[in-house]
Amino acid sequence: MNPPPTRFDPDSRPPGWMQDLGLRPGWGWLTDMHFGLALLAGCLFWLALFWLAQAGLVKMGPVHGLAALASLVLVRPLVEELLFRGLLQGWLVEHSWGQRQLGGFSLANLLVTVLFTALHFFSHPPLWAAGVLLPSLLFGYFRDRHDSVYPAIALHVFYNAGYFLLPLI
Repeated sequence: MNPPPTRFDPDSRPPGWMQDLGLRPGWGWLTDMHFGLALLAGCLFWLALFWLAQAGLVKMGPVHGLAALASLVLVRPLVEELLFRGLLQGWLVEHSWGQRQLGGFSLANLLVTVLFTALHFFSHPPLWAAGVLLPSLLFGYFRDRHDSVYPAIALHVFYNAGYFLLPLI
């Protein structure tokens, strides 16, 4: 069973809008073994996806243009994490019911993940849209665990970089 998310002393949080966005200073999450495992999981997923693409079981198209690639790898993950894990999950977890755990995940994380996944159905094929569910849970897990949106942003950028750069290989 996963340990409960680490909650930090509210006095150590930044004031105002930075707190609202989950922009809590600190780099301790970089030494978190769970974070390392999440990075490894991303690499294993990329290898599996590469193998499936080589076998013709999955079709992946390259991203055209540096601006499109920068948007998909940097801008969108940053905006999505600030909005979903920063503002929304941060607001939900401030309520006692949002901190309740189900399967090792906060109810706030589960609700944000459902919304995040549902919104991907508007711009992705159904299987790919459903495929964001597990990464979204993971991003939210680290948001809760470190009371910061930075690990979620880093993972989202890392996962998108591998996914969108893979077809260029």
